[in-house]
Amino acid sequence: MRNIMRKISRVSNILPNTNERPSVLVHVSENVRSLRRAGGLSQDALATASGVSRRMLVGIESGDVNVSLNTLDRIAAALGVAFADLIRPPSTGHLDRIDEVAWAGEQPESRGTLLASTPAHKQAELWHWSLAPGDIYNAEPDADGWYDMVYVVEGRLTIVLAEETLQVESGGFHVFKSNQPFSYRNEGENLVRFVRNVVN
Repeated sequence: MRNIMRKISRVSNILPNTNERPSVLVHVSENVRSLRRAGGLSQDALATASGVSRRMLVGIESGDVNVSLNTLDRIAAALGVAFADLIRPPSTGHLDRIDEVAWAGEQPESRGTLLASTPAHKQAELWHWSLAPGDIYNAEPDADGWYDMVYVVEGRLTIVLAEETLQVESGGFHVFKSNQPFSYRNEGENLVRFVRNVVN
């Protein structure tokens, strides 16, 4: 089960506001509703267990509201499932491949795509990320035992940790404990693409 402290982001919505209804929000809607019912929980009971308001849950299940990744973490923990189980297409069941955009920045080229998730000691996730020039992804500390493993495919990625700032060029990588505030930044003039493994 994904620990409730495994927080992808407290402030970023799953996708920015848009006139189009992203498919991942449809997946979230169907998955939350079916998992809640399978667990024999009312919306009120899930709201209490997750600390998410009933109004928000109603909106999530109807697919009418955007939702933060942190809120999805809390709902997943209350349901006893992994974060990935909420965003994967329902038709895939428990296959590892997900391939869904789960975070987007201010610019269209900036996004985090959860490629796959598989059990590790607790959980492992494979992401493909891209950041447009000037864009930043901020994350809050994870619980102890979580690691981020990053491989830069294109451009130069700036990683800001609690006590150091690193520049990782294309072809380079870095592994760090993510029980600290950290951010991924594109301080250059070209698109940055990187692969991110999140492991516990």
